Amino acid sequence: MEQKELDRLIDEIDRLFRSDTSWSRVTMRIETPDWQRSLDMELWTEGLDKTFVRIFSPRKETGTATLRVDNDMWNYFPKINKVMKVPPSMMMSSWMGSDFSNDDLVKESSMRKDYLASHISPEGAEEGFHYIEFIPKEDSPIVWGRIVVKVRKNDYIPVREDFYDEKGRHMRVMRLKDIKPLGGRVMPTVMELIPLNKEGQRTIVTYKDAVFDKKLAGDTFTLRNLQKRK
Repeated sequence: MEQKELDRLIDEIDRLFRSDTSWSRVTMRIETPDWQRSLDMELWTEGLDKTFVRIFSPRKETGTATLRVDNDMWNYFPKINKVMKVPPSMMMSSWMGSDFSNDDLVKESSMRKDYLASHISPEGAEEGFHYIEFIPKEDSPIVWGRIVVKVRKNDYIPVREDFYDEKGRHMRVMRLKDIKPLGGRVMPTVMELIPLNKEGQRTIVTYKDAVFDKKLAGDTFTLRNLQKRK
């Protein structure tokens, strides 16, 4: 694969669930051997640097929100009416008890900016797919030793991501499924994240609706908006 095509593929991955702006409504289902729960939420993004998330169900979580602007991230907890800034050391911590980290949710890392990418041919590679290996750059605040992404050749849509730690251990799998039109583009509408070190546990994010490249309210990505109770 030529570098130009690889760069284009990486850009497509970075912007898969985003655009200049985006709004989406999703359900996150957290399943463990002992309990299950679901969260309904709305997400707004602007480019790769701004993200806002607000939970609207269940009732006890309504109003809980997360804001990220550039490298800064805050959580708002309406029960105690408090905004808490998330330190960089907590970016890989669980978000709302799910298998997704704070970084996963707000996409602080960028495949293009924070990783060195190469096209690989792993054992058992399937026809019709590219396999791209991402290795964190030395100055990137990334805990993963490498990520391997399986991408459809015909449209550059990823269908699987495998995450390895710095010792080369396979830690988790992300399956991107139910690829279909949504919000004027074709995209995976289900993301299933499976931690391989936690038997019987997974988190499933299902996109219910999405709108891309529509003008957002000017105060969307502000601390004031973070504390709105709605």
